[in-house]
Amino acid sequence: MRSVVYTETGGPEVLRLVEEAVPEPGPGEVRVRVRRSGVNPTDWKSREGRGPGRGVDPAQVPGQDGAGVVEAVGAGVPGAWVGVDVWVYEAAFRRRWGTASEQTLVPVTHVAPLPDLAGDGWDKFDVGAALGIPFLTAHRCLTVHEEGPRHLGPGTLQGRTVLVTGGAGAVGNAAIQLARWSDATVITTVSSPQKAQLAAAAGADHVVDYRRQDVVEEVRRIVPGGGGVDVVVEVDPQRNAGTAARCAAPGASIVTYADDGGGAEVAVPVRASMRANLRWQFVLVYTEPAAAKARAVEDLGTAMVAGALAVGEHRGLPLHRFGLDQVAEAHAAVQRGAVGKVLVEL
Repeated sequence: MRSVVYTETGGPEVLRLVEEAVPEPGPGEVRVRVRRSGVNPTDWKSREGRGPGRGVDPAQVPGQDGAGVVEAVGAGVPGAWVGVDVWVYEAAFRRRWGTASEQTLVPVTHVAPLPDLAGDGWDKFDVGAALGIPFLTAHRCLTVHEEGPRHLGPGTLQGRTVLVTGGAGAVGNAAIQLARWSDATVITTVSSPQKAQLAAAAGADHVVDYRRQDVVEEVRRIVPGGGGVDVVVEVDPQRNAGTAARCAAPGASIVTYADDGGGAEVAVPVRASMRANLRWQFVLVYTEPAAAKARAVEDLGTAMVAGALAVGEHRGLPLHRFGLDQVAEAHAAVQRGAVGKVLVEL
């Protein structure tokens, strides 16, 4: 079988396409024949590590997310999994095997059934490979607040207003789709008219171009009575902390999931946050509580069955496709900030 590996940290050039023996699943594992591999920022950040030239042993197969078919199971895993279409998440977290391979090994706890549904522009393997990190992260952002629901679905966010910054990004798109499915009023910020169209296609009720409009003024205009939002899903806390606090209603949660500043500190407006009893919450999908992740996986399955989730430009998430021999180019595209979802087709 063919796999993409790297044996040292560095840029996309360290990725190599190699021939490997088909692995046998160990206890608690399944072997998945991969149809799609999703590429996320965490993939290139892991590949770069703490600097170039550091040895990686054993060779690492990148790719946390993917979709495919279970073709073998290890000890302790029911045989009924064989032949099931699945989506995969956290395949390579502290493990050698990622999804940039024709076949890969995944703990059975990190696969979930992929419904066999059809729809306009709906490819289940595209959707499955796009779920993982972005949608699990978005689910956590929308359910972590003190008075919020633990599950998402129709009516669970009714009467609440959610502000999603960076609505044209992968997590932003996921947050918009999930919040809209849950009947929230969704406001999002973008940086261009093109991205505004994508955010609207995802389901945002109101789109604010922060380069042309005052975000706080627009939020106050949109929210009844000039109030604030109940949840802020924040992509850039280093830049937006003050704006997020000014947009938030009393008791709101400001939930951030990104650190594009590379470890930079965040200046939180303490007095304003105290007056409004704001909650500042940080999210990393790999280390979030297992129960929260299980609820997210359950809800995403329900949303797919309901036809509430989709990918592609018609849902605000353009797809960029690469072959297995182009994984380096796929990583480079994500690292350059490609708008949409980068997929590797197998």
